[in-house]
Amino acid sequence: MANPRVLCLGEVLLDCLADQIGLKQEQVESWTPYPGGAPANVACGLVKLGTPAGFVGAVGEDESGNALVQLLQQVGVETTGVQRHKTAPTRLVYVVRDLAGDRSFAGFGKYDTTEFADTHLKAELLPESLFQTADFLVLGTLELAYPESSRAIHRALELAQIYDMKILLDVNWRPVFWTNPDIAPQKVRELFQHVDFIKLSKEEAEWLFDTTDPGAITYRLNSVEGVLVTDGNKGCAYCLGENEGKLPAFSMPVVDTTGAGDSFMSGFIHQICEHGITCLSDPETVKKIITYANAAGALTTIKPGAIASQPTAAEVEAFLASHPLS
Repeated sequence: MANPRVLCLGEVLLDCLADQIGLKQEQVESWTPYPGGAPANVACGLVKLGTPAGFVGAVGEDESGNALVQLLQQVGVETTGVQRHKTAPTRLVYVVRDLAGDRSFAGFGKYDTTEFADTHLKAELLPESLFQTADFLVLGTLELAYPESSRAIHRALELAQIYDMKILLDVNWRPVFWTNPDIAPQKVRELFQHVDFIKLSKEEAEWLFDTTDPGAITYRLNSVEGVLVTDGNKGCAYCLGENEGKLPAFSMPVVDTTGAGDSFMSGFIHQICEHGITCLSDPETVKKIITYANAAGALTTIKPGAIASQPTAAEVEAFLASHPLS
């Protein structure tokens, strides 16, 4: 794929989902690996919806790394920005699920969080040519937990600003990735002055801002164009331009919530690419964009795995046609 419009920088990994739901990690008898990692999920979700996207990150020179790069390429994601590490393994994350399908992270098996290839993403190897032609950069915050990949984040921000890209930050707080979670809030907050849009879960908003009101967060930062606060099956509150509101989630027969927030992000960015940033000044268009993103997220929950379950544009449109805006 040439010239992706969106670059997603961060981790690609294998989510090892517990086959037995409702059990603690030590009680689980077997696990099934599914490709994941929030930035990679967003990149795949975008391509499936019809927006060209590239992934920038690091994996090991191992079987898992080969399989993940091959999957990205099969989906149609640009992989020029993928770095390979000779000795560090590709990350595996163990995920247990409760009876409602909601997941919680259960660690990294025999490895420490600092030992995986994604922690070694090198700033000097980021392909500048990708940044020259893309319009959007999507970042998470997990790479801030490690010195080398943190430098790569800040280099990506520099390149995005040089080439006038819009920057979207999905906070994606995962304490298990940090050796010292106490330093995370400051490191995450340092990014806010560099980004244009922020997506937070309700819990992340409370953690960082002591409020779940996206308008209040936007006012406090005084530097962003939009804030999205998602709350699982309760929907999404937003402040985009001058438009504030809250839209409910779609009620679905949930199998697995893994990657639902990433599909929401894909749907949101895809719609911005379709309509243009200036569309955010129109309140009705904003509602349609958030509704589309909600639909993309909802459809991802009805099958297991983050990437395999992502909808196509046709599936989202068909779903919206049968679930019209009230």
